[in-house]
Amino acid sequence: MKKRPIDYRLIFGLIVAHFLLYFSFQDNSIFWYIFSASLLVLITYAMLQEEVDDDASFFKYISLGVVFGLLQYIIFWLGYHSFGILHLPFANSISRLYRWFAPSMFWQYLALVLVAAPGEELFWRGFVQKRLITYLGPLKSILVASLLYASVQIYSGTFILVFAAFISGLIWGVIYFWKKSMPLVIVAHLVFDIMIFIILPLK
Repeated sequence: MKKRPIDYRLIFGLIVAHFLLYFSFQDNSIFWYIFSASLLVLITYAMLQEEVDDDASFFKYISLGVVFGLLQYIIFWLGYHSFGILHLPFANSISRLYRWFAPSMFWQYLALVLVAAPGEELFWRGFVQKRLITYLGPLKSILVASLLYASVQIYSGTFILVFAAFISGLIWGVIYFWKKSMPLVIVAHLVFDIMIFIILPLK
């Protein structure tokens, strides 16, 4: 069996991501400052390593991105209300997450749209998942990339954010592999974030 080479660029990128996200979650009062700066670092690193896939037309990635983003919000909305019906304790955790980490100032909403969503997709799907697929194949790479994406949310101290990141990572990972379009998956992520943080928050 041929021995697979160690992907040092991927390993280094993951170490940097954990380091940056660890410090991002340490102080709620400055979360958006550190988080935004961290994602700018990860964007730069990802774009130096991989080309950006864009196999969809402008109309296609906008329209499909909006549809996928809305469908994902509906999935999360149904899940949130299921917690209440089943009397699960996660509703309080979600309210606490909004209180700690949701944007509240104008510049933070800009950072959400211009930095957070594009940055997470460029790094976790456009870099991590894309490199993993050469070693693991499509299904395993989507699963492992989603687990890695969820793993950096551990520093928030809340299981519900880790779980939500894992589910989101699976959805965005499938879309990215299926459509081979980074703009499309960024739009889907943006629409989801706008719905869940601005238009119809789950709280």
